[in-house]
Amino acid sequence: MITLAERHRVADKWYEVHTISDGISLIRETHVARWLRCNIWHVRGRDKDLLIDSGMGLRPLKAEVALLTEKPVIAVSSHAHFDHIGCANEFECRLGHTAEAHIYDAPDEYNTGGWNGFVRAETFFAAPYEGFVAEDYSVKAAPLTGYLDEGDVVDLGDRQFQVFHLPGHSPGSIALYETKTKTLFSGDVIYNNDLFDTVYHSDRAVYRESLRRLAELPVDVVHGGHYGSMGSERMHEIIEGYMEGRFRLGNPAAWVDAQL
Repeated sequence: MITLAERHRVADKWYEVHTISDGISLIRETHVARWLRCNIWHVRGRDKDLLIDSGMGLRPLKAEVALLTEKPVIAVSSHAHFDHIGCANEFECRLGHTAEAHIYDAPDEYNTGGWNGFVRAETFFAAPYEGFVAEDYSVKAAPLTGYLDEGDVVDLGDRQFQVFHLPGHSPGSIALYETKTKTLFSGDVIYNNDLFDTVYHSDRAVYRESLRRLAELPVDVVHGGHYGSMGSERMHEIIEGYMEGRFRLGNPAAWVDAQL
């Protein structure tokens, strides 16, 4: 089998960091295709920092975060799909929803959203390390050290984020909302593109209810789990379109093929 490192160079640097605003940074896996890589969000707080999602786990993330902060890090997973929990195991404080606790305990190709259909040699523009073979990709267990549910608050000292449980994309999908800035970290509940509602544990009827709840939330900016951030107008456009049968990813296998 030809390794990815034989097709591509091994990347010197795997992550890129972008300063967004108001103590918020976006960390991305530079060499993962844009359509797959998740947004890893870092929020600075007075007493603690917040990390939302942790990417695919192809290269260590904790050292990258250490360049941004010396404070304790609360690592929150918006949900337990493979592209969002790959480096969760590196952090001491790991929070997520109890509905997906079994996935964090024992992640596999199926229960994390089906990585075999997404993780291919063509998915990468460089290799994460020598000898990497896309077919050998896997996710390490990262048992949650605490649970987040509807109404909980993640407190950084000077910043507080309210937890919303918004199932549909997955049973344990959550979003974090800062009231004073009207900022929403939405995971894969909503992002600036077609939405994915065909995973084995997705529920379209429940998803619609979660999106209806979001439509009532006063939001200025949405930092989603993928693609670029967006404002309230675009968020409502996607929600309304989804309700009408648009903004749905459709057949995931065909969609992936079209991206390559």
